[in-house]
Amino acid sequence: MNQSLWKAALALVLGGAAAYFGALLAPLIVLIAAMLCDYVTGLLAAWADARLSSRIGLLGLVKKLGYIFGVAVAVAADFVIAMAARHLGAELDRFAAFGPLVAVWLILNECISILENIAALGVPVPGFLRRVLAHLKQSAERTGGGHSGEGG
Repeated sequence: MNQSLWKAALALVLGGAAAYFGALLAPLIVLIAAMLCDYVTGLLAAWADARLSSRIGLLGLVKKLGYIFGVAVAVAADFVIAMAARHLGAELDRFAAFGPLVAVWLILNECISILENIAALGVPVPGFLRRVLAHLKQSAERTGGGHSGEGG
């Protein structure tokens, strides 16, 4: 397949995903990237500290899968609300409140964890950056009404 055809196929897939997922697409892409970065930096920090464990690594992957399920539940809630509103005569075709909010909260959680991991590697991390991320995470929690877990 030539390069132009690959580009066209990629544009078609991404365009379709953007149309389908709407406001959730960008946070989902960032969340997946943050989860990958967190996992890799977590592995590096564990290796540097001589505490690398396949069991802990597998639990980390299971936790990341749980993140995806959490976003899926939030998206399902958005869908149910939009359907109920439509049944009541209100049109909320592109209603997306909980899905993006959960995704952003998880992104901030992952960013905090990445900072902790790279700090464990000896990389200097500005204190203000940790504080800003923690503040943003708390703001998302207040907006969403709290959370049920900690850590990244």
